[in-house]
Amino acid sequence: MPAPDASDVLVRLRGVTKDYRALRPLRIADLELRAGQSVALVGFDQVMAEVLVDLITGAIVPDAGEVVVFGRPTADIEDPEAWLTTLDGFGLLTDRAVLVERFSVEQNLAMPFSLRLDDIDPSIRMQVAGLAEEIGLGADSLARPASDLSPGERARVRLGRALAHAPRVLLAEHPNATLSADEGMRFAVDLSRIVAVRGLASAVLTVDTRFARSVAPEVLMFDPPTGALRPSSGWRRLFS
Repeated sequence: MPAPDASDVLVRLRGVTKDYRALRPLRIADLELRAGQSVALVGFDQVMAEVLVDLITGAIVPDAGEVVVFGRPTADIEDPEAWLTTLDGFGLLTDRAVLVERFSVEQNLAMPFSLRLDDIDPSIRMQVAGLAEEIGLGADSLARPASDLSPGERARVRLGRALAHAPRVLLAEHPNATLSADEGMRFAVDLSRIVAVRGLASAVLTVDTRFARSVAPEVLMFDPPTGALRPSSGWRRLFS
C-alpha cells in the first residue's frame, strides 16, 4: 500500500497547549485531518470546542506546539488579509454564527453571498434555493422568519451558511446540543451525507457518543489531562 501523501493533510496539530483560564490548559497531543476524512471528536465541552476551533482557524495561536493548516503554520499568518484567506477554507457550524431573527430563512442563507438582502439578486436566489434543498429545508420554509424556526431548522440554516462558500474543511461545535435525540439523529444522517457527497474533510465536536457514531465513520475520544485522542473502544468493538 502506498504511503499517505503529506499534501492530503489539511489540518495538523502537534504538542499543542493553550491556556484559556480553565482548570487546566487545552492540550492536543496529535491530530491530523486529511482531505475527505470525516471524524467525530468526543469529550470537548463547549468552551474547549470553541478554543480548539479558534486554534485550527488561526483566530488564536497556541502557547506551545504547532498548528498547521493548508500547509502553513498559523503562527506564520502575518496580517488580517492573510488570515481571512485561510479562513475561507473552513466552514464553521456553530451557535456562535448569529441568525438575524427578523430575517427570513432565504435572507439568512443569502448573507454569505451578498449584503443586499431586501432585493436579492435572482442568481443568488437560485443558489440559496439549491442550498436549502441540500440541507433539508423545503422551498416553503424560505419565507419564514428565523424567529419561527425549530432548533433543528436553525441548525440546518447554520449548516447552509457554513457550506455557502464551498469550504475544504467543515468544523462543527456541538451541532446537536439544542436538538432532541430523534432530531439529532436525523441531522447527523443528513450532515454525514452532505459531507460525503461534497467530499469534505470534517471534524465534529460533541459529547454525545451516539451522535458521533452517526455523523462520522471515525470517532476519537479526548483525554483532557494528556491531550490524547484515541479511537472509541465501542467503535473498535464494532469492527472487531
